[in-house]
Amino acid sequence: MNFIERTIQLAEDNVAEGGRPFSCIITKGGEIIAERGNEAAQTNDPTAHAETLAIRDACIKLGTEHLTDCHIYIMASPCPMCLGAIYYCSPEKVTYIVERDEYKTYYRDDREYFELENFYDEISKPMNQRRLPMERESHSQGISPYKAWNEKHGTKHSG
Repeated sequence: MNFIERTIQLAEDNVAEGGRPFSCIITKGGEIIAERGNEAAQTNDPTAHAETLAIRDACIKLGTEHLTDCHIYIMASPCPMCLGAIYYCSPEKVTYIVERDEYKTYYRDDREYFELENFYDEISKPMNQRRLPMERESHSQGISPYKAWNEKHGTKHSG
């Protein structure tokens, strides 16, 4: 099976079903273990991107949060949310098919605080200089869940 062609077909099928033109396939040992289209429009869930859904499915199927021996195929260079999810699961390799500059003539998704063109500049700013209003409210017990985790698991690092 050609995984690139399957990824493209999934995205085209998703558009035909009212979704957005994004898809993701995750393989292990040359076999597909998860495949999803972007379901944000269909589910009204802004986190239902193809990558996050496929990663979730693959991790459940494999019983792990790490996909270190897997290959992820995606339609386009990933958005920041999906990129974060991909880093967290740490696949062996990621292959994307289309650059954002190639598809921006045909597809655009602007939100009040999120435009892909400036997102990485925005996220590199200190919290108090970002366009999205954010505030920190410190609390004396705020650190207690982290202390409890450390007491239970020691000083292991986990993301």
